[in-house]
Amino acid sequence: MKVRAQAKYIRQSPYKVRRVLDLVRGLPVDEARNVLTLTDRRAASTVRKVLESAVANAEHNHALDGDELFVAEAYADEGPTLKRFRPRARGRATPIRKRTSHITIVVAEKEETA
Repeated sequence: MKVRAQAKYIRQSPYKVRRVLDLVRGLPVDEARNVLTLTDRRAASTVRKVLESAVANAEHNHALDGDELFVAEAYADEGPTLKRFRPRARGRATPIRKRTSHITIVVAEKEETA
């Protein structure tokens, strides 16, 4: 069974968040927690919160064992972009795009191979 959690409108670009998600995709949950704790990127704390939320959803809503889960999918989609302008020389203005992300993490039970 697959269980997911989402964080929407995170004020960080999806490009930067994807670099953190690539580290944990496919790992067991306990190992992913350790990697995120030791990762020195701003997105790591947000990704860890989403991971904990997905594990809590699995345990509470579907009665799954949190220790038996792994990160099946992890991706960051682009959210709406805040458009701002910065004043420049000679009365001009240049656009600034403040990007947002929608982070999704899907956890699943480990498949037993016999």
